[in-house]
Amino acid sequence: MILEVAILDVKPDLTEDFEAAFKQAQEIIAGMKGYISHQLQKCLEKDSRYILLVNWQTLEDHTHGFRGSPEYQKWRALLHRFYEPFPEVEHYQRII
Repeated sequence: MILEVAILDVKPDLTEDFEAAFKQAQEIIAGMKGYISHQLQKCLEKDSRYILLVNWQTLEDHTHGFRGSPEYQKWRALLHRFYEPFPEVEHYQRII
């Protein structure tokens, strides 16, 4: 299992719109091959910062399967306009 981690800095005046759009977008990712689960959490110290955690079966399920799919284009259209700067995404694997 692979954990995708993305720190999402949302434009401060768009947090409510982002949260509404994410509710739609999560339906997209939840239907993808290799998807296991996700959570979106809001930062307590920085009101416009979120962390997205997505569990995938394999790295390729995210990097090739999801990102290479038509569904990713829908995800991107719903969410990418909210980010400033664009988030860096990293992948982790459990060792213990």
